[in-house]
Amino acid sequence: MPIKFLTNYPAAFISDKKMLVITDMHIGLETDLIRSGIKINKQIEQFKETIDKLIDITHAKTLVVLGDVKHKVPGSYMQELRDIPKLLEYLSTRVKVIITSGNHDDFIKMMLPTQVKLYGSAGFKIGKYGFFHGHAWPGKALMQCDYLFIGHLQPAIEFRDGMGYVHIEQSWIKGKLDQKRIKEHYKIEKTGELNAIAVPAFNKMAGSTPVNRVLYEKDLGPLLPRIFNLDKSTAYLLDGTELGKVNDLVV
Repeated sequence: MPIKFLTNYPAAFISDKKMLVITDMHIGLETDLIRSGIKINKQIEQFKETIDKLIDITHAKTLVVLGDVKHKVPGSYMQELRDIPKLLEYLSTRVKVIITSGNHDDFIKMMLPTQVKLYGSAGFKIGKYGFFHGHAWPGKALMQCDYLFIGHLQPAIEFRDGMGYVHIEQSWIKGKLDQKRIKEHYKIEKTGELNAIAVPAFNKMAGSTPVNRVLYEKDLGPLLPRIFNLDKSTAYLLDGTELGKVNDLVV
């Protein structure tokens, strides 16, 4: 398969397109935490260092960000207005940068260097690959793709032992969209294979959704949990460990 989950990183690489895929950076989260009395170092330099490393490892030519580049909504923190253009300007000297808007990305257009390509919440497709954030319905054209990359969910798996100890680990979720329901919603006769990949948040501080605990909640986005059949999907830890079907992991 041309798609590789990069071991121990919340990033995927599409080898035949030389594309690096990440999501949910939530730049500006530090300001939010400071206002709550929690002080952490700014993450922009760490993001820059990590993305640099991944570009070097993969020899990527394009970076795709599946939305939620910024954190504050509505509006923007001064940190976001300062740090987002700075980071994206630098990354644009290394690779082509493409962003699809997330639900936190109001006013993001004004922060982007001119060379960064921005798509709306409906997402975009390149060949057989589709990309969108996931808080809104993707565009009809994406339903002809064989592979779909989705942000927003920020998936994780919750572990519990017999003593009641709880531990949450970021995870990849790999499954398929329900082709019958997709055809009904979009009023189309044919779709692509619609293999779907929920990408874990690049910013670990932004939190995660323990999908095996909240499997049937209704606020996970329009495709979840039934059009993107989470219960039948497979979970993988960032280190590559295959955990099995989400439905078998319910706690």
